[in-house]
Amino acid sequence: MLAGPVLRRLEPGRLVLWLVGSAPLDLTLVLAPGKGAPRRMRLDAGSCRVMHVGRHACVHLIDVALPEPLPQDTIVEYDLLVTQGDGSEAGIAHWAPHLLHAGATRPNMVLRSRSDNILFGSCRRPHHPSPDGLARADALLADYVERADERPAMLILCGDQIYADDVAGPTLAAIHALIRRLGLYAECLEGAVVADSEELYRHPASYYRREELLPAFNANDALRDRFFKGKKKPVFTTANAQNHLMTLAEMMAMYLLVWSPVPWRLVEDAPAPALAPEHAERWRRESEAMAGFCRGLPQAARLLAHVQTLMIFDDHDVTDDWNLSAKWETAAYGHPLSRRIVGNALIAYMLCQGWGNRPDVFETALDDMTALAATAGADAGAGAGADNRLDAPVQDALIRRLLSFRQWDFVVRTKPTVIVLDTRTRRWRNRRHPGHPSGLMDWEALTELQHELLDETAAVIVSAAPMFGVKLIEVVQRVAAFAGQALIVDAENWMAHRGAASSMINIFRHSRTPANYVVLSGDVHYSFAYDVEVRESDLTPHIWQITSSGIKNEFPRSLLQWLDRLNRWLYSPRSPLNWFTQRRDLAITPRLPDSRHSGERVWNGAGIGQVWLDAQGRPVRIVQHNADGRPSTRFLAPEQEASVAAAAEQPVRER
Repeated sequence: MLAGPVLRRLEPGRLVLWLVGSAPLDLTLVLAPGKGAPRRMRLDAGSCRVMHVGRHACVHLIDVALPEPLPQDTIVEYDLLVTQGDGSEAGIAHWAPHLLHAGATRPNMVLRSRSDNILFGSCRRPHHPSPDGLARADALLADYVERADERPAMLILCGDQIYADDVAGPTLAAIHALIRRLGLYAECLEGAVVADSEELYRHPASYYRREELLPAFNANDALRDRFFKGKKKPVFTTANAQNHLMTLAEMMAMYLLVWSPVPWRLVEDAPAPALAPEHAERWRRESEAMAGFCRGLPQAARLLAHVQTLMIFDDHDVTDDWNLSAKWETAAYGHPLSRRIVGNALIAYMLCQGWGNRPDVFETALDDMTALAATAGADAGAGAGADNRLDAPVQDALIRRLLSFRQWDFVVRTKPTVIVLDTRTRRWRNRRHPGHPSGLMDWEALTELQHELLDETAAVIVSAAPMFGVKLIEVVQRVAAFAGQALIVDAENWMAHRGAASSMINIFRHSRTPANYVVLSGDVHYSFAYDVEVRESDLTPHIWQITSSGIKNEFPRSLLQWLDRLNRWLYSPRSPLNWFTQRRDLAITPRLPDSRHSGERVWNGAGIGQVWLDAQGRPVRIVQHNADGRPSTRFLAPEQEASVAAAAEQPVRER
């Protein structure tokens, strides 16, 4: 067993799980709710679809319809028994003991009747020096793992679960060693400096110089010609492209390495590649950071095996600035290599993330993936597929399907309803100024969002980028976009496109949409909470924008302090400058972190967010759990601030 199990969609009558083995596995699911007798279910082809991604790597997509519904708000132990060659069965305690809490013989789950306790976060960059927020969340869960009423209903990962465009050198070496060990499929690379993936892995520029191998286009715009002095402009605009992942095998290996400690044990003896002297110090720093990441992996994997986990992509799951503007799309999808790189990331995302959110819509795409794997010889037999190489036309056909796919978003019909938005692939493009940022959702997608909200009393909306962010930063992004430099500052936010911003605010005003919204976001590498009211509306909807970022990433501290301070001066709730922005229709009040420095409104620190909701879908507690061991940070409502300040002034003995 290479990775998993990961709990995905959990319903009383249906369980969706994900795992990866080194071969197709004969599995039996065991469920033991409460004190009832365990139930055994053999997982056949109808409930466990196996997708080959290499000679010794098989993704198992488990989707089980239960003949008898599971009880809610109850501890349900489960196991996955693997039938071995001698007919014996081995459970999770045997093949993944790191997934068990102290004293447990099996992992467990809780199917909560309400989504009133949610863990969430984004931006898990493995080689960032901060600790891992998922390991912190696992430590929290360990304290109440046997108390069903205190267990979170779900963990929502709001984007950047992997960094395909920003990879440490030691991680890339582990990826290549894992590709060899598992026989992950090779591929041809049309339009590249190298002919195929095998040549890519051996190329002298494969480590710390991959920007030399990535595609580029000739800049035709006059301003860009002057700025870049007529040179070619890279299609992939990330500042950290030196180890950008390119092949499907690299993408799949990355998922295994960020979600499980097992693959690291398979490649721990892999030799380091030959490096230029100028890269040796960077390799050393990254090796230290990755050693810390690997120490926390067993805890992160244990969390994913105990809590329903929902996921949505953001740009780094594919590449920085993915679909930021119409001009970016024209350049990226007009080049065969950049289109292949984006497509490979989407194939890996579908197999490792997207399918588990909404299994019913991926049947045709999975059929195409099965056909693609067959071209590489999934059984490693003789014949046309014996070279372990994917057929390029079949791969390109699957990529075309995924590039036009329109069902990455999904809805969880709980109380309150959880709506997870696709803000990357259905964008409102600026036709007059193709280089300006696109709206995060187009008119049709926003109309569908409104339809999902009709007649709901409350809703949790998951938007990778905050709907209401730090205004000063949005203004800086807008100025950069006006100057033609949107790519330099990642100028993508909900307010960057007038049509998308106006349509979104009008949805909140609609007479049949909810009175209470909680918007969960990530992306920005700092955390904050805003109370938002829409002015001039009959119902005065109340919105809480809650942002937790990153799980393992942080914003430059001194820069954020200055931006936060300037934002307080220029865009306070009473500032007249708000009337010159899209916020003129909104009343926005920041919630202050209780462990802040004087006046601080945003919190900078890796960790995981958690929000508790009341029966009307309103947040009663908002917390950022710090990964570095500091006490958890609460975001205080205005009515809480005075009492907390008064308590802080009392002598310690009187508290």
